[in-house]
Amino acid sequence: MGFATAFVSSATLTSGILYLSVNIHQRNRAYQSALIRQQTAILDSIVHPPPAVAPAGAHQERASLVETAKDRWNSELENAVKRVQAIDWARVRETAEDKVARVWERAIQKGEAGVREIEKKA
Repeated sequence: MGFATAFVSSATLTSGILYLSVNIHQRNRAYQSALIRQQTAILDSIVHPPPAVAPAGAHQERASLVETAKDRWNSELENAVKRVQAIDWARVRETAEDKVARVWERAIQKGEAGVREIEKKA
């Protein structure tokens, strides 16, 4: 076995042992941490018991101003959407087309009348 082979194999063995020992140490610390957290929670529950819960009918919480405003906004928006969905868009299109046609017809008639007046003056 040459120098390079011995060096690489010993470095591999050393790094493997180092990795395993660090990994075991890390797992032990995580386990200890979990145990300490659990023990702290148990001691806290003994020293500081959770507050008593009021009876169900004793207190009713009212909606806050923000929640009331949100509910009102949502109902307004919902009503607006329902109104838009209830519109007969084909009828709206036909009405708009009729109005545009009338305006166009008037413009053409006024243009023709203007041309006739200019022709009479000339």
